[in-house]
Amino acid sequence: MYFSKGDATYWYEIHGHGIPVVLLHGFTGSAATWQDLVDEWGSDYQLITVDLPGHGKTRTPSLATMDDCCNDLDELFQYLELKPFHMVGYSMGGRTALSFVRLYPDHILSLTLESASPGLALEEERVQRIEKDEHLATRLERDGIESFVDFWEDIPLFDSQRRLPLNVQEKIRQERLSQSPQGLAQSLRTMGTGRQPSCWEVLSTIDKPVLLIVGEFDSKFIRINKKMQNELISGNLIICENAGHAIHVEKPAEFGKIVSGFIEANKA
Repeated sequence: MYFSKGDATYWYEIHGHGIPVVLLHGFTGSAATWQDLVDEWGSDYQLITVDLPGHGKTRTPSLATMDDCCNDLDELFQYLELKPFHMVGYSMGGRTALSFVRLYPDHILSLTLESASPGLALEEERVQRIEKDEHLATRLERDGIESFVDFWEDIPLFDSQRRLPLNVQEKIRQERLSQSPQGLAQSLRTMGTGRQPSCWEVLSTIDKPVLLIVGEFDSKFIRINKKMQNELISGNLIICENAGHAIHVEKPAEFGKIVSGFIEANKA
């Protein structure tokens, strides 16, 4: 289904009934990223999946910042008449979720962050990341989506995905190939790690339960999430065995059980 605000059109899906849970995908993903979770949870929850700007069927030609996205998402959730809800974000979706909580802390019941970060604390780091992301955006526009996906699936962050069955690897690749190069370039330029406001100082103000999930092979994000846990008022960190960056893809059943257990423990 589509939700429009100004010249922006967001694609969202609603699955099941019950406790509302918003799911936000990562870079090169879409609402389809969460299909395994939708299938596993059945009708126990009302799952709301959204194609974020630059991804899937969503079109946001005038979007300029991460905050713009969060403001649009809040209007969507108001339109859907969601009461306070649980929010789950993976990677880029996790950064988006944290930014959303920074702006709308009273709108969530709990926050689950999978392989996510609060952005970059130092201005110098942000400038360097903006330059790196601009290089990627230019590459996307110049070489097209297939060339970019060939490069993207070969970065060390996704090494552990080579252990997955070939049909699962192909499913991931097809989702990435379904993106538009212009959309991904826009995402990098407006919602990239360097562009978003740092949320490190926000962590100590979040008074809702937060679950941090990382894979044991993802050493960079283990380090980041241990630092995040130290800043949080109520933060649990779980390191999943035999998993890398995308735990919901690599260990979908285990991921589903961990997150549903956390949500059940933190019902309103």
